[in-house]
Amino acid sequence: MNAARVLEVYNRLLDCYGEPGWWPARSTYEVMVGAVLTQNCAWSNVVKAIDNIGGRLSPGFILDADSAELIAMIRPAGFFNQKAGYLKAVTRWYQRYGFDAEAVRREPLSKLRGELLGAKGVGRETADAILLYAFGLPSFVVDAYTVRLLERLNMDAGKGYEEIKRSFELNLALTDHNNVGVYNRYHALIVVHGKERCHKKPACAGCPIADMCGYKADENIGA
Repeated sequence: MNAARVLEVYNRLLDCYGEPGWWPARSTYEVMVGAVLTQNCAWSNVVKAIDNIGGRLSPGFILDADSAELIAMIRPAGFFNQKAGYLKAVTRWYQRYGFDAEAVRREPLSKLRGELLGAKGVGRETADAILLYAFGLPSFVVDAYTVRLLERLNMDAGKGYEEIKRSFELNLALTDHNNVGVYNRYHALIVVHGKERCHKKPACAGCPIADMCGYKADENIGA
């Protein structure tokens, strides 16, 4: 990838969609819960599951909750049997640090990421989302929208999650934009763009990066 091009895409998306204001949550722990529940699930259903837990949402409640009770509450998020276990696993990880976000932030990023990846049900995207959005640590998040965007823009970021993540981080560093705020907004803007325009069958009309795109935009105007 070209660093200037990476930054150009970011700036155009930001100009088009504005500040995305992610992650919508009332606490660090709620972000962690949301990151687990949103696996293979629409955000609207995650909100329903979190609302079912309501004011009880806390590490202590999740750890002490009867599995059947927890499953019933998070049912709207799908894969509820597995996710109930995943929530307990990621909460036990947080327990190592006394449920203290500042204690987490004092640890090396690579150590934290390795620990999270060792927790049941936490893959790379979920781990990076927790690190970035819950704890404000500079760990770029890659998802399906990111991969699709790179393919359509003919931007070679390597193959696989880790190479793409590293490519974004290295190129943003070259432009002096390797910070938490940019990582946060960039990933959020890619998701917004993917939902608004860059679908599997894209709606190219008004796309802020259409002139940079290798997709046959003319065939999809107004799609």
